[in-house]
Amino acid sequence: MDQPRRVEHQMTDKGYVPVYTSAIVEQPWSSYSSVEHQTWATLFTRQMALLPGRACDEFFDGMRDLGMSERAIPKFSDINQILLAKTGWTIIGVEGLLPEVDFFTHLANRRFPVTWWIRKPEQIDYISEPDLFHDLFGHVPLLMLPIFADYMQAYGEGGLKAARYGNEPLTELTRLYWYTVEFGLLNTANGLRIYGSGIVSSKSESLYSLESAAPNRIGFDLKRVMCTRYRIDTFQKTYFVIDSFEQLFRATVDPDFGPIYYELKGSPAFAAGEVRDNDRVFQRGSGEGWLQDGDV
Repeated sequence: MDQPRRVEHQMTDKGYVPVYTSAIVEQPWSSYSSVEHQTWATLFTRQMALLPGRACDEFFDGMRDLGMSERAIPKFSDINQILLAKTGWTIIGVEGLLPEVDFFTHLANRRFPVTWWIRKPEQIDYISEPDLFHDLFGHVPLLMLPIFADYMQAYGEGGLKAARYGNEPLTELTRLYWYTVEFGLLNTANGLRIYGSGIVSSKSESLYSLESAAPNRIGFDLKRVMCTRYRIDTFQKTYFVIDSFEQLFRATVDPDFGPIYYELKGSPAFAAGEVRDNDRVFQRGSGEGWLQDGDV
């Protein structure tokens, strides 16, 4: 078998441009170098020291049960034996960012795509796209939680339906994924906790999302989230807070999204840092350091 490709975003005069690939590959575990294993160890050790008291308990439960450690990059085959038995999910190796419909199809069939390659040492603190550490460390532990696993499948099924409605519904559904799966916060009896993978896999955003005075922290509301633009080039201006994973699951299973897309059709999107009159505000951010353009 040929060595899987490392498909990365391309840098242009307009910044990084996403490059998509649909290939499914075997993890070339025996080909990882000592440098790549050390990169995993550095990232893993740093985040596991930082996240206690910041990430939700369910994340740590999943990490423990999956047996991930700093010793080496985990084998996808080992992870799958545990994950499949627990929630019926498997992870599949991919070369990079997937086209939307391919991604939705995998989720709808309880397959989570994990990029096979890991960032370079000089990218320890920032990489512009998902790599193995983000995908495996950030996403997979919560797939051990049955209700979150069901949410992810429901999201994939919803994405396939949204693709038939056109670009606007897809944009709205992308915002839902961004503000929950990637950058969501959970309200607990002990305070706000992180569950979003884009936060738990990032040292700087783990601190910023919970402790900075700059961002808004606003209670989750489905339509509000679907109408809110976001940032891909810097920290989020707003984090949405769920009260429970049950709330998140019900948000994707109970409503018929067709009428929601129709209701939102043509509506102007809210700015990433906007606070609305009817928001449930945990914190109104100071806005310090916010860029004034670049919301997507």
